This record gives sequence, C-alpha cells and structure tokens, in this order.
Amino acid sequence: MPYEVTGTTLGGMTHIPPPAEELRLLDAELHRLDARRAQLLARRAWLVTSLQPVRPLAPAPPVRPGPEATAPSVQNVLLLLGGVLLTVAAMVFTLVSWGHLDITGRSLVLGSVTLGVLGAPVVLLRRGLRSTAESLAGLGLALTALDAYALHEVAFTAADGVTYTAATATGLAALWAAYGTALTALRLPRPAALLVARLPLPLWVIAAGGGPHAVTAAVLLTAAFDAMVALRAAAVRPVRLVAVVCAFGTGGYGVLAAGLLCLDAAGPGAAVRAAALLLLAAAVAVTAARFTPRPGLATGTALAGALCAVAGVGGFLRVSVPGEWVVPACLACGVALSAGARGTEPVRRGLALACDTVQVGAVLWALPAVGVTLLGPTAWAARVWAGAPRDARAAATADAFWPPHSATAPLVLLVVAALLALRGAQWRPHALVPAWAAVIVTPAALELPYAVGLLLLGLTVVALLGLGTRPAVGLALVTSLSLALVSLAAEPATVTVLASLTAVFAVTARRGRLAPVSSAACLGYATALACAVGASAGWRPEVVALLVLLVPAAAALLAPRAADAATTLSVEATGAVAGLVAIGLAAFDPPLLALVLALCGVIAAGTAVRRDRRAVGHAAVVLFVLASWVRLAAWQVGIPEAYTLPVTVPALLVGVLRRHRDPRASSWTTYGPGLAATLLPSLAAAWADAGFTRPLLLGAAALLLTLLGARHRLRAPLVLGGSVLVLDALHELAPYLVQIAGWLPRWAPPALAGLLLLALGTTYEQRLRDVRKAREVLGRMN
Repeated sequence: MPYEVTGTTLGGMTHIPPPAEELRLLDAELHRLDARRAQLLARRAWLVTSLQPVRPLAPAPPVRPGPEATAPSVQNVLLLLGGVLLTVAAMVFTLVSWGHLDITGRSLVLGSVTLGVLGAPVVLLRRGLRSTAESLAGLGLALTALDAYALHEVAFTAADGVTYTAATATGLAALWAAYGTALTALRLPRPAALLVARLPLPLWVIAAGGGPHAVTAAVLLTAAFDAMVALRAAAVRPVRLVAVVCAFGTGGYGVLAAGLLCLDAAGPGAAVRAAALLLLAAAVAVTAARFTPRPGLATGTALAGALCAVAGVGGFLRVSVPGEWVVPACLACGVALSAGARGTEPVRRGLALACDTVQVGAVLWALPAVGVTLLGPTAWAARVWAGAPRDARAAATADAFWPPHSATAPLVLLVVAALLALRGAQWRPHALVPAWAAVIVTPAALELPYAVGLLLLGLTVVALLGLGTRPAVGLALVTSLSLALVSLAAEPATVTVLASLTAVFAVTARRGRLAPVSSAACLGYATALACAVGASAGWRPEVVALLVLLVPAAAALLAPRAADAATTLSVEATGAVAGLVAIGLAAFDPPLLALVLALCGVIAAGTAVRRDRRAVGHAAVVLFVLASWVRLAAWQVGIPEAYTLPVTVPALLVGVLRRHRDPRASSWTTYGPGLAATLLPSLAAAWADAGFTRPLLLGAAALLLTLLGARHRLRAPLVLGGSVLVLDALHELAPYLVQIAGWLPRWAPPALAGLLLLALGTTYEQRLRDVRKAREVLGRMN
C-alpha cells in the first residue's frame, strides 16, 4: 500500500469486527485447529505402528492326539480275542490232533485243562480281575462242550446222536447254571446256560419219536420257561435280557409252526391238535402279560396271545364248518375275548386291541364283496337294456365274479357296525359306513330277486338322505350311482329308477345344507331321464337333444331362486353340463345342431340378464355365432363373409359400447378384433378370386374404413383399412405389372432397382423424418 494514503482514508477502507464477533471467530478457528491436530496425531500413530518390524510369534506347543479308546475297552477286546483264540486252539486240538494221544492222555489233558480253566476265575475274582475271569470262564464253558464231544467220540460212539445231544444239552445247561450260581460275580455262565436250555426239551421229544405237533408243543413250553425266567430274574439284567429275547424268539417260532400245522390240517383231529398248540401259546402270552411290569410290553403280549387264540379257533372251524361261517365265528371269538377280559389294565387294553384287529380283518374280508356290488354294475353301461338278470348277484357280476364264501358278509358288517355304535357317542358316526356296506351288499349276497335289490337300494338312498349329514349324503350319492347302473339292465327299471332318483333329490334340494349336492344330483338324473325317455320312445339322438335342453332351461330358471351362492353355482354348472350333452347328441345332424346351439345361446342370454352373470353374455354370443356357422354350413354356403359378418357386427357393437363408456380405450381393443375377423378372410378370398366384384367391394370397404379412421383419428381402422386397400390394389394391378415386366428388356429391372436404391440413399434422412412424423401422427390417434 502506498505511504501517501492518509489515515482517514485507511480507516474508512479497513473493516474491524466488534470484539464479541472477533472472539467467536478466534474460538472457532482454535477448535478447527485442535480437531486437525487430533486427526494428524492418529495418522502418525498408525504410520509408526505399520513401520515397526513384525516380531515372530512363539511356536505353539504340539497337540498330542488323545486316546480313541478307553483302557477298559482295550482290555475287554484283548481278553475277548485271547479267549476266542484259545477256544479255536482247543477245538483244533480236540478235532484234529486227538489221535496222537492214548485214551488216558486224552482224558488227562482235557480234564486237567477244563478244571484249570474253570477254577481260574475263582482266584482272579478274589484279586479283582473280573474281566480276565469272564474271559477264562467263557473259555471253560467252551471246553466243557468239547469235553462232551470228546466223550462221545471215545466212550459213547454207539449212542444215538439225538439222544446224546439232548443229554449233553441238559447236562451243560445244569452245569453252567450251577457254575454261574456259585460265582455270581460272573455275568456269562447263566445267560449261556439259558441259551443252551433251548435244546433239551425239543431234542428229548425228537429222540422219543414225537411228531411235529409234539415238537411244537415242546418249543412253546420252552418259551414259557423263558418267560418265567424273564419275570423271576428281573434283578439280574443279563439273564433278563437273554430270557426276554429267547422267549420272543422261541415263542414266535412255535406260533409260526403251529400256524403252519393249522393250515395243513386236513381233518378235525389234526385241526384240534394245531388249535390246541395255538391256545397253549395264547395262554402263555396272556399269563406272561399279567405279570409283566411294563404296561406297553404287557399290552403287546396280551394282543399277541388273543390273536393266537382267535387263529386257533379259526383253524379248527376251517375244517369243521362251512366256509361262509369261519370269519363270523372268528369275529364272535374276538368279541368274546374282549367282553370277558380280566386282569390288569394293560392286559384288558391288549385284548381290546385284539378285538379291534379281528374286526378290521373281518371288514377286509368283506371288502371284495362290497367292491363287486358297487363297481360290478358298470358293465351294464356297455349292454344297456340287454334284459333283466335273474337276481341281484347276477346284476352285480355281469363281467365279474362273486368272491367265494361271501354270503355272510352282510352279517359281519352289521356286527362291526353294532360294535362301533356300542362303544360310545364318539364312535357312532363311524358305524354308518359298515352299516351302509352291509345293506347294499345284502341283495347280492343273499341272491335276492332283481326288483327287490333295486327297491332295497332305493330305500337306502332315501334313508341316507333323511339323516342329512355330509357322510350320509356322500354315501347316498354313491348308492344312487350304483342303483342307476344296475337299472340299465332293463328298460322299465331304468326309467322308473331315474324318475324316482330325480324326485327324491328334488325333494331333498329344498333342505338348506343338502341343497348344493342334491340340486346337482337332481339335474344330473333329470338329464339321464330325458335321454332314457327319448331312447324308450325310439327318437333319434338329435331329437332327444331337444328334450335334454329342458334341463339347462330349468336350471337357468331355478338358479336365481336358490337360497345361497353355492346352490346357484351348482345348479348352473349342472345345467351347463346338460347343455353340452345336448350338443353332443345333436352333433351328427347340422340343422338340429344349429337349432340346439341357438337354443343354448338363448338360455345363456337369459342368464346374462342377471347383473351378477353379465359375463355369460360372451358365451351367448359364441353360441349364436356357432349356430349361424353350422346353419350356413348346412346350407352349403361358401362365401366367407357370411361366416365372418355375424362375428364382426356384434364385436363392433360391443366395441362401440366400450368406447362410449371408456373413451380412453384403445381402438385396437375395441374395433381391431371385429374388423380383422372380416377383412383378413375377405382379403384372402379376394386374392384367390379371379373375378372383379369381390376385390371391388373389399377395396370400397377398406377405403371407407381408412377415411373413417382418418376422420375420427382411430388407429385400428386407419391401419387395417389402409393395409387391406393397398394389398387389394396390388392384387388388381398384378396382371398389368406382369405385362409391363414382360415388355421391359432384361437389363431394365436391375437398373430400376439400382436407381431406386440410389434415390433411397440420397433421401434417407428425409425418409427417416417422414417415418417419425407418421409414427407421431399415429401415436396421437386413439
């Protein structure tokens, strides 16, 4: 600044804030500097840390793998392997190297080794070496078996093999049991004795010449002994577990053998013996269940015992009474067991479960007869009015066979239904199904007359509908279908049954809960009745179609008066199906088919009058169009406009109404389908037409559409009309173009094409601008 400036001027140029404002500015600047200083210090600390050398970490101490097996486990494995190897060595010595010693040496070797091995556990147990003692005890038990074999080879070579084996098994079982009782700390001898005890009784019976029944009885008695041991030796866990396994295994084998003997029995005597075996098994099982402390095991054991008793009785009755009464007798036996149940609660529960199992088996036995009764009449659909069968069974088995020994199926089903009803209120609804099955299978099972069978099925339908429950209504529908199929055998029966079913379901449709299902069934059977009446009168199927149309007409009248929406929908759907049936019947007669389609269209149009069914109007239009097409085809009309104009005119009317309601609707949506339905087929016909009238009329119509589209700025008429007009003009000019092409020299077309490409290339940008303008103009149109 120059020094000539005066102080007055300098004072006017310099701005000095007030002290308070200057203090605020200083504080703010100091705060900013402190923040910057903290940021720089943090950055400096990070840089110092990153530049320091990385110190190597101390090596981690090596991880030593831990033992995968505990010391007691290793010890047990070693002892087991040692005992097995010693046993194998003893067997090899006994069986292979036996001849190298005389009788005295052989006796001394085996006796001394066996006594030494059996006595060693006494010393080992005193020193606390229990595992080693168990291993040597197992070796000693094996040596005793080898001693028995050696004794037979030396002193008892002439003895009977089965007898000697029975005696050996008895002695070994007693010896091992005594050895285990003396040394209670050992866990192996007593279970081993129990395992060997499976053999003595069956072997003694075989040695005494007993037959299959005696051997099976011995096996069952052995299972009883196992069960007794399992119950009395509850404190000794190894013995109890082995006894339980042996009891179930031996008992199951005995029951299987007894069952096979029961099936193989050809006379009452053999059947009685086999049944006695099954009853013995049942007594053992039920007795064991009474003393079993575990409720679940007691229930299962009692269940098995009761089933064995029922099987025994059934096996005896199989050869003693007619085959029809075997299953009812078994059912009675099961009911008696459940009714006379005594003992603990688990035992009574097991007997009740056995009764339920017998009931299920009886129902399964009767199920084929029920299936034949329901499904067998479907064969009459292929042989309608072939003639009334001789009885209800012949009606049910037109193309099937009746299950053998099923005459008592109704009795079995009734007993099961009664038992379910007597069990309490919660089981009574379940009794409906077996009771219904018993009723519908009765005519075929008892071979009642054909008319009586129809009457019984009809009364069953009425009774089920009278109950009013959903399961009952479902069973009523199934029964009515079976009844209708059975009635197809005879013409009077068909008409009578269909009329009765229509009336019954019409009456039931007045009840609120059953209205949807009953209404549909009523209309369905009314359709079938119309077909049956027409066929009975000898009318052709096309004429019967007119009679069937009464059903959809009635449905259209009744649907608005329904009590709820579900009934309305059910009635309308069934009426639509009836209309399809009528169309199918008239399909082979074009004039009547056109009439049926038109009548269906009238019914649909009447339905569309309702506010909530306006969408049905589309179906009415389709039906009317189809009716007109079929009529034109019947008249052999070949002009395409006769088929397309009935579609175009209603479509354009609908488009006008939509444009009136929604002016923003696109012309492609409102007018495009209707215009295309006539213009495109007419254009195709014009190109194939050698005349002048059709192209002229088509061109005039296309020109009119183009002008209307340009006048009202509608895209669909403008584009469709213009396109058809251009294509129609090209068709008319095609002959002249061909003539001109014939006059021109051969070099002219390539030259003209080249000039055209040059012109397009020169004015390419202008053409793009013209295309954009045309697109904008069309875009502004509706």
